[in-house]
Amino acid sequence: MKRNLALVSYSSSEEENDLVHASKVPIYKKKKLPSLSSSLIVQTPKDDPTLHQGRIRNTPHVDGQWASHVYVSIKVGRFSAMYNLVHDALKTAKDLEPALQDFFGVEANKAEKYIELHVSLSRPIFLRTHQRDDLKREVKSLAERNKSFVISFTTFSVLTNDEENRTFLALDVGSGHRELKSLSDDLLPFLANLRQKEYYANPRFHSSIAWALLHVASPCPHHTITEPEPHPMTAENCPSLVLNVPSSTQASSYPNAFRQIHHLPASLTATLNEQYGSSLSAKSCSAFDIDEICAKIGKDVFSWRLKG
Repeated sequence: MKRNLALVSYSSSEEENDLVHASKVPIYKKKKLPSLSSSLIVQTPKDDPTLHQGRIRNTPHVDGQWASHVYVSIKVGRFSAMYNLVHDALKTAKDLEPALQDFFGVEANKAEKYIELHVSLSRPIFLRTHQRDDLKREVKSLAERNKSFVISFTTFSVLTNDEENRTFLALDVGSGHRELKSLSDDLLPFLANLRQKEYYANPRFHSSIAWALLHVASPCPHHTITEPEPHPMTAENCPSLVLNVPSSTQASSYPNAFRQIHHLPASLTATLNEQYGSSLSAKSCSAFDIDEICAKIGKDVFSWRLKG
């Protein structure tokens, strides 16, 4: 049986009503979100050599990465024989090579209460944010397993960093080398687990007291910085930056105080060791108790007492 399918027709008035109804449906416009406050925007660090004594980063800034290193610290009081020796030695070194910059400011005046000498136990370590606590736990455990000890300094030496863009005036460690080596070696499994470079197999422990920029003919390559140790000559640097003027053509635009040199005078260490060597190696001047170990992570410094 067939059904008749009736066609439904609409009058023009009905069609118009439908169109009117549709036109009344509200149209929602997307609202523009307000811009973030400038205080909430993380600024990417810019390398401006004029703000850093003519130096630039060898390693580009990476968000979420923390430059760190492990070291022992020696505080030298203002009225001590060692403080006076470092002050006088820096003045003599500056006379021989004006391009030298000291780490402490004592060369300009003696107003500081103390200076702090660092002896590194690691190369720079680059941590992700979640690894910072791991390093702190490791160094704390290291402190709990090792006893305090005494170190002394013996001679002045000239070292350069691995990138050969900075040279350093340093104090070489005499007694205490074995204990420092033991602490450094104890860090190796942890560093290997993080896939970080281990310390040198035959380290030359030292504390750098001054530095100068070395002449380079082309921009310094951007690669992972290494804590300098002699090969045959190299030196520690400030843990998060190894810096240098980007090129010889730009070097002339920086103040003379930050000029580049090809090398320190050959007579520098000979003069310093002749004038101050006997005082430096004397027990009354440079025998220091090492009773804590430090870790610097970014700008934060943590320390733990040696309890072993």
